[in-house]
Amino acid sequence: MGWDYWLLRALLVILAAATCYHFDPFGLTPLLNAGIGFALAVAFILLEFRLRRASLRRLIGGAVGSILGVLAAVLMSLIFMRLSCPESTKSFVSIAALLGTGYIGLVIGANKGEMLNLQAFGGIFGAERTNHGVSKVLDTSVIIDGRVADICEAHFLDGNILIPQFVLRELQLVADSSDPLKRQRGRRGLEVLSRIQKMAHLEVHIVEDDFPQIADVDMKLIELAKRAGAKIVTNDFNLNKVATVQGIDILNVNQLANALKPVVLPGETMRVFILREGKEYNQGVAYLDDGTMVVVDGARRLINKTVDIIVTSVHQTTAGKMIFGRLDERAEQPQRQAAAAAAAAGSSEPNGRRIESGRSPEPSPGERAPRPVFPEPPAE
Repeated sequence: MGWDYWLLRALLVILAAATCYHFDPFGLTPLLNAGIGFALAVAFILLEFRLRRASLRRLIGGAVGSILGVLAAVLMSLIFMRLSCPESTKSFVSIAALLGTGYIGLVIGANKGEMLNLQAFGGIFGAERTNHGVSKVLDTSVIIDGRVADICEAHFLDGNILIPQFVLRELQLVADSSDPLKRQRGRRGLEVLSRIQKMAHLEVHIVEDDFPQIADVDMKLIELAKRAGAKIVTNDFNLNKVATVQGIDILNVNQLANALKPVVLPGETMRVFILREGKEYNQGVAYLDDGTMVVVDGARRLINKTVDIIVTSVHQTTAGKMIFGRLDERAEQPQRQAAAAAAAAGSSEPNGRRIESGRSPEPSPGERAPRPVFPEPPAE
């Protein structure tokens, strides 16, 4: 909010006080008249702050409801003017009808304003909806997660990005926490927001709407999404379920990540690095680059080695996708042959002459014969 707004507000207060001081509308002393004018100007400024926090749909609904209420009051006054009642009664009924119907029209119109479809008005509203699409509200968890910035950079999210003020307060509380881990997460969330604000294809708006009667931040997000007709971007499982039940569209980052994982079919081969042993006997566990767990039968002896496997089955769980496989015997056969050849080479002499069991090797020409273990008896 710029300084020019505050200058206009100050000018309004000065003009209201000067007008009441000069025209003396209440028949009081000049200072009291100026004070009443000052109080009226402050009341208008407070009303402006409240209306600024309301959505466009509520403003249109409240205005239409107020107009209808005033028209109803005029019709009621015309009827009472034709009755044979004292003038004081007629005046009271007219004022009461004006206040009552105006108030009812304002409140009901503002509450039902969320049901308005601004696209039906065409013109400015229709063009704004067409150009910017549906707004997206960012949750605290998805901001701290950080992947939403990469998604925005890839232009999978565009248009209006709404950052509620209560989400910023929650981020600030996390960043100021005494726990080093929480403090680091909060600061990373603030850095992610700063990165998103610098993207040219996005229009980031800090929304001042708050709901003091609601304590839970998730419920505040749902209420804000209802008001603005926006979608919620999150990776919180519970918020996803609650918002879906209430008819709010959800963009879940975890679901997007699962949808982008490579499709693996049974019978395909892949090369993985066995990181640790599995829960079952003789199993090894590996992980793909996207974090998908791969369980390999018979790979416990191959920990910290890269092996080729054949996929046997793929299971989808709530936590993600799991791949089960077995060792590829076709890839292991050359290794076994090489090991057998090495073992055969190790049982031969360096010059290539194989030692037969139970017989001593014959000396080659020019080579000294080995001495017998038992000396021969002397010739008689």
